Amino acid sequence: MAKQDYYQVLGLARGATPEEIKKAYRKLALQYHPDRNPGNKEAEEKFKEAAEAYEVLGDQAKRTRYDQYGHEGIKGTDFRPFTDVNDIFSTFSDIFGGGLGGSIFDDMFGTQGRTRTRGSAGSAGSDLKIRLKLPLEEIASGIEKKLKIKKWKRCDVCGGTGARSTGSMTACTVCNGSGEIRQVSRSVFGQFVNIATCQNCGGEGKVIKEPCQTCHGDGRVQGDATIKVQIPAGVSEGNYIPLRGEGNVGKRGGPAGDIIVVMEEEPHPVFTRNGDDVILDLVVSFSEAAIGGDIEVPTLTGRARLKIDPGTQSGRILRMRDKGIPHLNSFGRGDQLVRVNVWVPTSLSPREKQALKEMGESENFHPKDGDRSANSEKSFFGRMKKTTS
Repeated sequence: MAKQDYYQVLGLARGATPEEIKKAYRKLALQYHPDRNPGNKEAEEKFKEAAEAYEVLGDQAKRTRYDQYGHEGIKGTDFRPFTDVNDIFSTFSDIFGGGLGGSIFDDMFGTQGRTRTRGSAGSAGSDLKIRLKLPLEEIASGIEKKLKIKKWKRCDVCGGTGARSTGSMTACTVCNGSGEIRQVSRSVFGQFVNIATCQNCGGEGKVIKEPCQTCHGDGRVQGDATIKVQIPAGVSEGNYIPLRGEGNVGKRGGPAGDIIVVMEEEPHPVFTRNGDDVILDLVVSFSEAAIGGDIEVPTLTGRARLKIDPGTQSGRILRMRDKGIPHLNSFGRGDQLVRVNVWVPTSLSPREKQALKEMGESENFHPKDGDRSANSEKSFFGRMKKTTS
């Protein structure tokens, strides 16, 4: 099957700049990253294909030969196709992490510490995802959580090697301990070296003759672990915290994956969250709304006094400064917005009815012109927009 043009693979024109090439590759690598497409062979092939195109077009010398001679032009260089995604992580460490500035993949997939070179022991362990439910009170204050999980841990009997003893592990006779097989061929453009992972040892360079009886040669066993995670104040639904190296240990000494702690916000019986503000529906009596007064209301940190002005209308929004949720990774916090709802009694004695009837004869108990209809400016969302501006 003929190889696709590398420029087409990255979706670029032949005159693309180096920065455009790098940007296009990062986009495809993010889309087809193995952590985003577990078990998807088609995505893995596209991931390798994009990496191969970038290895050629991202190198000026290789790109010049490719532009002149096509795929045949790079056979005489040190270019080799990728057969293992771990090799891609190792080759492009500047993109997948490892530099001082990190990369876009560090926070998403935890690629640091996960790569291995051919001939190194073990394969990388997988990540674990934990969903952590938090009430608004803990979100507002921040909290340290202890999580008990089940994961693959290093076998203490064999020390993670998978072998019964040091003498039970020998160098692979097929690759002579290198973990890779090299095949040399010649063409009109020079010598071409094809490097592939050794199938006999899986690229580890060693073969276990007598496996550990506890882990059966895996170098790891299932076990329980307790980890601590510090939740900062102000997190939201869907935020996550990566715990590097706390995931499943890899086989036979391979690096551990990560734990991804994803935040879930529990519904609150009293408050509704609106960004970093919280909304409280407060029910007051007719007399409290008409005469005014101080009312004790709940907040995320306890109870506080709220002043009700005389003549407060039902639906009015009162602001309690700095009683909301702290801004994540920033100073300050949101407010508590109290929506006033005037309670209307449903059962009155004859005396009470008579008293209200007499008061109703006063013009002060009748709405003024225009107050009987609620336009968009007086709606809840309209008032809230004005209040929060």
